[in-house]
Amino acid sequence: MMSNDYTAIRIDRDGPIAEVVLDNPDKLNAMGLNFFPEIRNAFRELDRDRSVQAVLLWAEGRIFTAGLNLKEAMGGIVGGGSDKSEAVRNAGLYETIRDLQDCFTTVEKCRKPVIAAVHGKCIGGGLDLTTACDIRLCSADASFSIFETRIAIVADVGTLQRITPIVGKGMAREMAYTGTFIGAERALRCGLVNEVYEDKDALLAGARAMAAEIATNSPLTVEGVKAVLQYSEEHNTADGLEYVAQWNSSFLRSNDLGEAAQAFLEKRKAEFKGE
Repeated sequence: MMSNDYTAIRIDRDGPIAEVVLDNPDKLNAMGLNFFPEIRNAFRELDRDRSVQAVLLWAEGRIFTAGLNLKEAMGGIVGGGSDKSEAVRNAGLYETIRDLQDCFTTVEKCRKPVIAAVHGKCIGGGLDLTTACDIRLCSADASFSIFETRIAIVADVGTLQRITPIVGKGMAREMAYTGTFIGAERALRCGLVNEVYEDKDALLAGARAMAAEIATNSPLTVEGVKAVLQYSEEHNTADGLEYVAQWNSSFLRSNDLGEAAQAFLEKRKAEFKGE
């Protein structure tokens, strides 16, 4: 799937910065069943694109997302054909859930840093999506909810697996057990977001500035930093130290390292090429 084939999202590009935009504002960016594979294809596309150094995720319209399109979900997920046994229907549902999980895991595994810029409500699947990102920023009107609990669903596309290291055990459980909305300031205090901006315009300006700052660094190094951070989060300190030693022994001697040294000696800004 190419960039111009998307229907629920779009990809905008500005030099080394790619912006993945939720682009169905008339339906509050609700996540229909086409949304998930489009997200997967978009982030696979950007992961492979060597010209992309950072990705910004944001949404058109008055809210970030209303979450899962329940009308489609009840027909496409809960259904499955009355002529089939319950066991076969259950197996099909399992496969569907695993596939949806994979769509958002692709965001997490993208080698480029991903910044989520959230305005308005971020409901259910929106939190699944944004917790798979590296960094979250929001506007003052933003609020977040693990809303699945309120509609008799255990959130199953990534929030429950990713949110505890972000916000802490107590906060994660409060959000998951109650399904309540937490506002921007509380999201900031618990670490769900890095910064709160006055409005959506300021949010996007701040997110784009952060992405641009990331893009001034060596692309190989930033990708390495992300890989080492992710590995270290899933392993003990000794394993993490071994991994970074192997990484740097493989990738440290890049042309970008030579450029960094030369720029320092010449007292100028380095121009990295990811080589």
